[in-house]
Amino acid sequence: MRGFPKLAVITAAGLLLNLGVSADVFAAKAKYKEGAVSNGGSIAGKVTFKGAVPAEGVEKILITKNPDVCGKGEREVVWIDVKDGALRGTFVFINKIKAGKKWDKPKGGNYLINQKGCRFNPWAQVVRPGPIIIRNSDKGVLHNINTREMIGVEKKRVVKRTMFNFGQPDPGDIKQDLKPRRSAYIAINCEAHNFMYGFMMAPKNPYAVVVKDDGSFSLDNVPAGKYTVKAWHPRLGVMKSKITVKGGGKAEADFSFAAK
Repeated sequence: MRGFPKLAVITAAGLLLNLGVSADVFAAKAKYKEGAVSNGGSIAGKVTFKGAVPAEGVEKILITKNPDVCGKGEREVVWIDVKDGALRGTFVFINKIKAGKKWDKPKGGNYLINQKGCRFNPWAQVVRPGPIIIRNSDKGVLHNINTREMIGVEKKRVVKRTMFNFGQPDPGDIKQDLKPRRSAYIAINCEAHNFMYGFMMAPKNPYAVVVKDDGSFSLDNVPAGKYTVKAWHPRLGVMKSKITVKGGGKAEADFSFAAK
C-alpha cells in the first residue's frame, strides 16, 4: 500500500474500539492552555538514520497524467530521505503537555497546502487544528486531495479516517477545516496523481516541529517540568525520550532510526 507506513491496517470500523486512545497524541481529553511562560527552557537535538537506506525507501512511479506540468518519465518518491546521516521529513513533538506558550501565527496568515508541479508543498508540516488553505497552482490540472487521519500509529495498527476528499479542477484556493478526532498523524495524497503524497501533524499543542534539513530541531519556551518527547517518521514509526526541562535550561533529546 503506497504512501503509508508498512504496518498492519485495520479497515473494519468496529475494530476501532480495540485501539484505545492512550497511544495517540489526541489521547488526553484536557484542553491545552495557552499563556505566558516564565523562565522557559528549551529542548534540542537531532534525528538521524543508521545503516543503508532500504530499497523501498525510494520509489519510482511512472507519470501517466499531465506530463506538461507533472513532468515526463518517472517521479522519484523519497519515503526515507537521508542526507549525511540526517533523517529529514521527521516530526518531533512534546506529548501531552497541559499548558505553555501560545501558538505562533502561520507564515502568510494561513496554514497552506500548495499543489504545484504536481507535488504537495511542503511535503511535511505542522498545522494547528482548524482552517487550512488548499491551493491548486497547476493551471489546467485536476487535483483531488485526500486527507486522512491515521489512528493507531503508535500501536502499529493503523486505521485511516477520511477527513476531506475533494476535486480541485481550477487554480485557486479552497478553505477547509482540519478537524482530527483521535490522532494528530495525517497523510495526504492526490487521487488524480498516484505519485503525489505528503504528511502533516495537527497536535493539540504548539510544541511540534519538522526537523531541519540537517536533522536538527529545537522546541523553545518550554515550561520547566518532565516530558515525553517523541519523533515520528511516517515510514519508520515513533520513537520517544523522557527528558527534564529546567527553568531557563537546555535539554537534549536525540533520536536514531534504522531500517526495519
